[in-house]
Amino acid sequence: MSPDDADGSTPDDTMGIFGNDSEAVLRSVPLGPLRKNLTETVDALQQIFADVAERGGALPLAEAQLSFQVTASGGVQLIGTGQIQSARGLTLTFKRA
Repeated sequence: MSPDDADGSTPDDTMGIFGNDSEAVLRSVPLGPLRKNLTETVDALQQIFADVAERGGALPLAEAQLSFQVTASGGVQLIGTGQIQSARGLTLTFKRA
């Protein structure tokens, strides 16, 4: 199957840990790539949030929540509102100390 299939399915090597069905699917995910990809993603997000905080303004950023899925190969995919097919995923919450 290609990523563009009408049913929205993706190839097995890029499927999130929850799959596309209503039931959770357990998969073995390599820890090394997951650790590296999650660390890089969090570092980039923290830099973005620092840049936003420096701008100040009447409504400063006090909290941000981002949802993501982990691929079978250990990748991290952020879930945007246009991509959400279900409410499944893992959520990171960043709060100002």
